[in-house]
Amino acid sequence: MKVLDFTVRSNESLNDKNHLIKVVPANNEPLPEIFPGQFVQILVNNSPDVFLRRPVSVNFTDVINNELWMLIKRVGEGTEKICDLSTGDNMNLIFPLGNSFSIPDKNINTLLIGGGVGTAPLLFLGKKLTEKGFKPNFLLGGRTKTDILQLSDFEQFGDVYCTTEDGSFGEKGFVTDHSVLQNKNYDFIYTCGPKPMMVSVAKYANANGIECEASLENLMACGFGACLCCVEKTVRGNVCTCTEGPVFNIKELTWLD
Repeated sequence: MKVLDFTVRSNESLNDKNHLIKVVPANNEPLPEIFPGQFVQILVNNSPDVFLRRPVSVNFTDVINNELWMLIKRVGEGTEKICDLSTGDNMNLIFPLGNSFSIPDKNINTLLIGGGVGTAPLLFLGKKLTEKGFKPNFLLGGRTKTDILQLSDFEQFGDVYCTTEDGSFGEKGFVTDHSVLQNKNYDFIYTCGPKPMMVSVAKYANANGIECEASLENLMACGFGACLCCVEKTVRGNVCTCTEGPVFNIKELTWLD
C-alpha cells in the first residue's frame, strides 16, 4: 500500500455524469503491482465540507505509459470536485486497497457482467484474463445507450454484449434477460454494479451451477476497516468490505437465501 501524489494526464467526460480520469505518479515512480478488483482512496482537495477520501475502483493500468485509470461518477460534492479536475492538477491516492478477482488456473469460459459505472473494474479484469490466454465475454447493461461506457475499450479484449432498459442499444431489458445467457455456457461469472443487478446475476449463477464473484460497491469511507461504514453480512458474520473484499464469492454472501 502506498500514499502517493499523482498528476492528472487527462480527464474525459463520457456522458453527463461519468468521467474517465487518467493519472500518472507525480514523481515518475513506476506503478506498483495492482490487481483487478482493487481500489484507491482519493483525497478531495479544496473542499472543506468533504473530510473523507472517496473510494474508486481501478479501471485499468497502462504499464507502458505508467497510467492508472479511474471511472468516476458525479454523485456528490466529493466526486464533483474530482470530476472537475483539469490536466496537470494534483491528486493524492492511497492504493492499492482491497482484494482482487481470482483468475482460474485453466482456460474456461468466462463472462464479465457490469452495470453502469460498475463496469469499471471489469475492463482491467478483461485485460488480465486475456493476458492469461482466456477469451472473456462481456455483458454490459444500462438504463439507456449513454450508460454503456468504454465499449471500444472492452471490445479489445473479447466479445461484448449489451442491454439497455429502454432498448436504445443492444437487447432491451436487464442483463439477466440477455439471450447470451441462454445461448452460451459459462464456467465462471464476474459481476460489478448496482446491488439488485448483482443479486440477480448471483442467483442465476447459483441456479446454473456457475462459479461467481461479485465486487461490492458498499460505501468505503476509510479503506482500512476502522469506520465500519462498509460492513456486509456474510455466512461467517459481518465483515468490512474494504478489508475482506470488495470481491466476494457469492457463496460467502447471504444473497442466495
